[in-house]
Amino acid sequence: MIFPIVAYGDPVLRKVARPIGKDEINLPDLVENMYQTMYDSSGIGLAAPQIGQSIRLFVVDGTLLNEDEEEKDKDPSLEGFKKVFINPQILKEEGDEWAFEEGCLSIPGIRADVYRPEKVKIKYRDLEWNEHVEEYDNMAARIIQHEYDHLEGKLFTDYLPMLKKQMLKKRLADITRGNVNVDYKMRFPK
Repeated sequence: MIFPIVAYGDPVLRKVARPIGKDEINLPDLVENMYQTMYDSSGIGLAAPQIGQSIRLFVVDGTLLNEDEEEKDKDPSLEGFKKVFINPQILKEEGDEWAFEEGCLSIPGIRADVYRPEKVKIKYRDLEWNEHVEEYDNMAARIIQHEYDHLEGKLFTDYLPMLKKQMLKKRLADITRGNVNVDYKMRFPK
């Protein structure tokens, strides 16, 4: 099942998501549907708040970024980087902050440089409810930080300088009103 992506302006994107219990919901089905939704919208990550569910869950598939790259240009941090993060908790962010142009399925058509630390240490559960503590760097760390922000009620636009935010104000308002062309299903605030 493909869910509509929740658009900028919906209050669910600004809530701190709640942890979920092991048998509270049918996680395998929800995760499969989230992957289908993410692939349908050409994303590399999707957090539960982006489909209207304020729970601590996100999925990623960074392997897609390496698909069209020549061997020498592939990011080693993305090898096999298709994962489910349940009840994640970032334990540490470190290293030099580096800029990369980010976008978001909930904010279509807008991209901007965001500075993030190069390394992240995260604790989470997988679909079998096993707990993991892992470290990631480079693009894998960035994808995790971006999706984790959704669980904290943050968006990549929150990191932009005030002038850039002012310049995007009308475009963001248009997204909230549904005045945007996308090739995937979206849900706009009422």
